[in-house]
Order: sequence, then structure tokens, then C-alpha cells
Amino acid sequence: MKVKTGQNQETIKPANFIQLESAVKQNRRQVAENHKTYLNAGLATMLGLLDFDKQFVRAEGIYVWDSKGARYLDFLGAYGALNTGHNHPKILAALNRVKEMPNLLQASLGTVVAALARNLALITPGNLQRSFICNSGAEAVEGALKLARAASGRQKLIYCEGSFHGKTLGALAVTGRGKYQKVFQPLVPGCTAVPYGELDALASELKKEETAAFILEPVQGEGGIIIPPPGYLAEVRRLCSKYGTLLIIDEIQTGLGRTGKLFACQHDGVVPDIMCLAKSLGGGIMPAGAYITTDEIWKKAYGSMDKALLHTSTFGGNTWASAAAIAALEIILEENLPGKAAETGEYLLQGLARLKEKYPLIKDVRGRGLMVGIEFNQPGNLASKVSFGLAARLSEEYLGSLVAGELMNKHRIITAYTLNNPNVIRLEPPLSVSKDQIDIVLQALEDIFATHKGFFSAARAGAKSIIKSFIKK
Repeated sequence: MKVKTGQNQETIKPANFIQLESAVKQNRRQVAENHKTYLNAGLATMLGLLDFDKQFVRAEGIYVWDSKGARYLDFLGAYGALNTGHNHPKILAALNRVKEMPNLLQASLGTVVAALARNLALITPGNLQRSFICNSGAEAVEGALKLARAASGRQKLIYCEGSFHGKTLGALAVTGRGKYQKVFQPLVPGCTAVPYGELDALASELKKEETAAFILEPVQGEGGIIIPPPGYLAEVRRLCSKYGTLLIIDEIQTGLGRTGKLFACQHDGVVPDIMCLAKSLGGGIMPAGAYITTDEIWKKAYGSMDKALLHTSTFGGNTWASAAAIAALEIILEENLPGKAAETGEYLLQGLARLKEKYPLIKDVRGRGLMVGIEFNQPGNLASKVSFGLAARLSEEYLGSLVAGELMNKHRIITAYTLNNPNVIRLEPPLSVSKDQIDIVLQALEDIFATHKGFFSAARAGAKSIIKSFIKK
């Protein structure tokens, strides 16, 4: 199909569209072609190189099926957005229950979102009470940053190196990887990075008493599943309180049971001033995000009628998304998903630790609950010299994707590398995952590491996959 070249828009009819019934019946080649022509061509090409552009047509729980009928274990979990699994029947039933209600009606007070906000106040720690409901994690971060500035009267924002808070302009300004920031400069001014897990640099900045908020993740996800040292979060809380800086904790990926507690900050007994949520809040079906803060902070920023509309969202708090979120919270508590994540996460980490002892390709295994990362060793200096630096570059940027490719294409297990550290693959399955399913993944990794004992062997296997994908296409 050719790209349009100035045809009369009035002559375009719905009959020329790909109708929904035909859309769901597209084959893999047609899907890839439409992505390359009308969406992100570079991403489509990149996924195709490692045969990651498979067409998945069905999903249930921890499993997905491709167009050829093959079944896969989803150990990526949409980067933490599938704590309740794919297509949980209770969430689908919740959507069916509200299907006749108005979904968007701004000239009113939303019925379902009011209940969601109350439920969030009940489950979040401390005196967090007032929520702003939106559609995504980046939106939640944007709103939290604006709230902090409005409530504090200060402008400066502090964030951590290696962090990831989103790719909209404000969220990107507090995301700690230059690769994503560089081409969009200048970003929001007044943002300063400090090392994650280190307190001296943070204290030095906070002492100036110019900072509206310090934003951090209780576990850095895209940074490579980085857990801060013991006592770090508690001391951060003390320092922020001492110097009048609001503490924003980004629980977008770590929250709602992922780390073995309902919220990761609860491992350290820390209550933030503002908490950001998203991903699994929508039950893996609807886009939903939120930030929640105290009554006092909210009133300072938006407490009067003339300030009530300073920050709004057209789709935020819509009926369908709110219904899905209510159902998701109920599932997480009724099925004790945080408790399950703690138990099976420890089982997974123990199994990975045994693999690390056997295979030098594994540099580190770390995680909390079912938020787990496997980091790979860099090639030695000799290997790098022999390959004129190619080994180092491959290891730095691609080894994680090569292992993920082996898991996907040979073992039918879906994983991916972390954005800020591509040398780490993440394991974030739905929280209902069983030990038997974890054993399947551990055995697959054992097979990969036993077969590819060195970096070059893994790289050769990845290269073969790339060549085969080109031949097929």
C-alpha cells in the first residue's frame, strides 16, 4: 500500500480502512509492514533482527500464544504492568459492569473514580490521601513535579543518576540517562542529578534549601534492577524533612506488590510526601496512573477554586480505567500477590544464584520480590583487543538482548533488557507465577549458559539468529 500523496481527503471512505475484523486477522508480514510504513520503522527493524516481531494473538494469565499456536511464558510482564496477569477475568467483568455508564463526562463528578481515590487512600502508607488520576506513569511524574513546585514555592528538582521516570519533557528532565535527554535539550531547567544510594551529594544539595522535591525509585528498574544500600531510604526521608524538600517516591514499576510488599518503600518503613503509581494500576488492560499526596500538600497547591483547574486530564479518571483499577487493587489484595511475590521471588533469586556460581558469564543477580535482574560480565581485555573493540561494544549494548533472544526463540520465554543498562535482562512475570514455571525459566537459562559458556559463543548464536531472520524476510 502506498503512502498517501495529497489525495482529496473528502474522497476517503471508511470502506478504504482496514476494518477491525480484518485488522485482527492480519498476518505477521502485514503487521510488520504497517509498522514500518506508518509507525516506528526503526523499532520494527530492531525487533525483527532478533525475531522479536512475532505476532501474538491470545493471552491468559502468564501465557501468550503466537499466530502459529506456540505458547510462551511471559516473564517480562509489560515492564511491571501485568502484576495481575493477562486478561484477568475479574477485570474484564469490571469493564463489562460499567459498559453502559458514561465513560467521559467532564461536567460532572465521576462516580467510579471517586471510589478509586478512596481505595487508594486506604491502601497507601501514612497520611497519603488526595489523588490525581491520569493515564500513565510519565503523566503521574509530570503531575507530581508540578505539585511539588506549586506547594513548596521552590523550583529546583533533584533526581538520581541511572533513574527512569518517563520520556515526556518534565519526566525526561529527571531521568538519569543522557542518551534519552541529549536530542531534546534544553529540558526543564533547575534539575540536578545525584548518585543513587549515596547520601553526601544529596545532603549537599538539600542544605541549600532551594529544592522543591527529590524524586527517586525505591528500586531502580531501568537502571538495571539496582537496590539501594540498607538505611538509604530512611535517611533520605530524614534529610528531606529536615530541609523542607518534598520526597516523591516513584512506585510506578515497584508498586502494587511487585517487590513483595504492596509498596517498595514499605520495606524501609518510609512514607513519601507524594507517591506515583501506574502500570499495574490499570490491571494490565486499561491505561491508568495516579499520584497521591497528603491533604496539606494538596491544599497548598490546588486548595482553592481558582487553583482547582491548574492541572487536569481529559481521559484521567475515566469510568473504564477507574473500574479496572478498582478490580486490580481487589485482586492484588484478595490473591495476596505481594506475599506470593516475596515467596516466589526468593525462590527465583536462589535459583539464579546457583547459576551464577557455575557460569562466569553472569556478573550479578539481584532483585526484590519478582523484580529481578541478571547482569552479564564484560569481555576481557584480550577478547576486546582481538576483536578490535567489537566485543566490548556488543557486550555493553547487546548481550542482554542476545540472551533474551535465545530465551524467546528457543525456549519460548519472553524477557527484555533494562533501558538504562542493556547488559541486564529483567524478569518481571505476573505475580501469580508458580515455582514450576520458574523452574522452566531456570532450566532454559541453564541450557543457554551451558551451551554458550563464553561471550563470543553467545554473540555468535545471536548473530546466527539475526542472519536467519534476514533470510526468512
